[in-house]
Amino acid sequence: MNRYKTAVILVGVCCLVVLGVRIVHSQGKAAPSTVQVHMVITDQAFNDSSEVPVLRQDNVQVKVGKDVVKVEHLIPAQGDSAALQLFVLIDDTCETTALGNNLNDLRDFINAQPASTLVGVGYMSNATIQVAQNFTADHALASKALRLPRGTSSAMDSPYLSLISLVKGWPQQKLRREVLMISDGIDRLRGDTTGDIGASPFPSRGLGGRATTMPTTMSTTMPTISSDADTASTISQRYGVIVHSIYATGVGRLGRNSWEAQLGQGGIAKITDETGGEYFALGTQNAVSFKPYLDRLQKIFDNQYFLVFQVTPRKKEGLQRVRISTEAANTDIAAANNVWVPSAAG
Repeated sequence: MNRYKTAVILVGVCCLVVLGVRIVHSQGKAAPSTVQVHMVITDQAFNDSSEVPVLRQDNVQVKVGKDVVKVEHLIPAQGDSAALQLFVLIDDTCETTALGNNLNDLRDFINAQPASTLVGVGYMSNATIQVAQNFTADHALASKALRLPRGTSSAMDSPYLSLISLVKGWPQQKLRREVLMISDGIDRLRGDTTGDIGASPFPSRGLGGRATTMPTTMSTTMPTISSDADTASTISQRYGVIVHSIYATGVGRLGRNSWEAQLGQGGIAKITDETGGEYFALGTQNAVSFKPYLDRLQKIFDNQYFLVFQVTPRKKEGLQRVRISTEAANTDIAAANNVWVPSAAG
């Protein structure tokens, strides 16, 4: 009998030990931590003639990757939260006639900015930028820094590398950081944007009527947008910079080539779309006036929000795909395609 009682007690002790191990193990597997990220989004109406509906925290949905995440804060970029750093970046390869009186439109736009907006001015040349005016709250000073583009080009001109140079050298702060680029988008540094697609898959009739294929030494050109456009977009999203752009024709043979101009527009449009910005163009023609574009850009600035939410980090920091939507009627949200998320260890 004593042996039986001892066995029962030992079995009970073993069960308790196993149960305790399971409890400790389950406690050690805590829910994955999250990190707070923020981004700037723009509230827009589908119809320009309509009033822009006001966004609320409860009618905005955020999806990061495949996960729906909770919105912590939705703060209108107004009042104490209206801080904006705007950099006006003009391509020195633009024709002087492409801007002309539009410089006055730009000056009026800069001078009309609220006190909460700091404005910088620079010119793109030789794959970098020449800063004409650092960020300043003195809008008159910034507007005076505007000049006509030099209307010259070199083999080193790339609006994409110039944008990358600006963004990488821009001190990070939790405020709105946006660029207004004026350029044709043509990458004169890379030059040949064509690729060899190899042998033609379509047979042709050779000597004796035999079916042959085009020789592999014969290339068929298929121009594409600059590879640096993708890099510039990724880096801009990495640092939370929104890019807007106005098309202006460039100098030289490439500037007169409508195909090259369309490729340039494609590169710039890719960046503006993926960073949550706006691209303004009238085909490959110069706009008579920038004012309608600048009025729309101001409307964009006036309807932006800071969006804050929690994201589950990965082992390595990096960009994660994000999608912002709303249930509000007649509302179209513009936002970057990706948001930068620190690593789990960071």
